[in-house]
Amino acid sequence: MTVTPESVKELLDSENFGERLRGINQLRQLEKAIAFELIQPVVNDSNTRVRYAAISQLDTLGEQDLSKTFTILRDRLLNDSEPDVQAAAADALGALRMTDAFEDMQRLYQNSPEWLVQFSIIAALGEMGDSRAFELLKSALISENQLIRTAAVSSFGELGDSRAVSLLVPYATDEDWQIRYRVVQALNRLGGDEARKVIETLAKDEVEQVAQEAQASLK
Repeated sequence: MTVTPESVKELLDSENFGERLRGINQLRQLEKAIAFELIQPVVNDSNTRVRYAAISQLDTLGEQDLSKTFTILRDRLLNDSEPDVQAAAADALGALRMTDAFEDMQRLYQNSPEWLVQFSIIAALGEMGDSRAFELLKSALISENQLIRTAAVSSFGELGDSRAVSLLVPYATDEDWQIRYRVVQALNRLGGDEARKVIETLAKDEVEQVAQEAQASLK
């Protein structure tokens, strides 16, 4: 069956949330400008899964109108009742490098009780590349949540601020090998003599994945 704007709109207007989800998936087969217009009403759908699917597509479709997309994503980030949707909004804001959202994301990170929302914000800040994120990432490094700490390590690497090297060095001996793995990647991005020395040590790590990543970074 041929996918057309009309057939997709019919699915998106359906009372059945499964069909609305199918419609959102079929948007990928349409021209982006048309898909962007069709997806906008669905970002406020009554069904969480539908809203999540719609927001998740804005990291690419949102380029059609960045101003309108920013308004949509900011609203869902701050006002959606479901952490999954808030997290998806943070992901999209990061992918689109919408630095105007930084202060909102910082406040939400500090006030949200939801670890998934906090994790997505920290991960998004690396993609955003906003230097203001340094102190927030620094605080995330000492989070009680291991996944948030891991995301902070990676985001420091993406941020590219050499001040992060000294903050990451202690995590080169973290008991979690996945954090050590991310440390290698981050230090490789940040560069410098101190970073290289740590990577040389991690090239002898007892966990093969860490050692191989470090060895590859030294080449």
